Amino acid sequence: MRAVVQRVVSASVEVEGRVVSEIGPGLLVLVGLHESDVDADADYICRKVLNMRLFPNEKSGKTWDQNVMQKGLSVLLVSQFTLYGILKGNKPDFHVAMSPDRAKVFYESLVNRFKKSYTPDVVKDGIFGAMMKVNLVNDGPVTMQLDSSQPSNSKTSNDANNKTQ
Repeated sequence: MRAVVQRVVSASVEVEGRVVSEIGPGLLVLVGLHESDVDADADYICRKVLNMRLFPNEKSGKTWDQNVMQKGLSVLLVSQFTLYGILKGNKPDFHVAMSPDRAKVFYESLVNRFKKSYTPDVVKDGIFGAMMKVNLVNDGPVTMQLDSSQPSNSKTSNDANNKTQ
């Protein structure tokens, strides 16, 4: 699973000229599902997104100190199969993206995972499979990428560095 996470002042999703979801300050998360994704991938992305320290702490003055939950901000999830697009010459190929019928159910379970892990009322999403217009005001700009197939090895790297010192 791949996620592009953007810290936003505001974001919205429009379908057929109608706003279907919108948030104020928080995170816009574009989500791509790989054909081999399983529940562990969804758990990883949910945990990492909700705990990413992308917000300042006004009390301490630290810049990268608080996560979306500590700030009580919103999350807008948007399915985007093109995150797994591969260019074959000049033409995009999406064969590694999860098939739409499987992806719809999997994406809905991801949205529910976010709602259960945080506050349901502040977790919003677009309309799966629809042609959407995503509007956002990026804050920073701050944009991070996550890939569940390549989890962070920082603990392993730090342990190895500590052993060699």
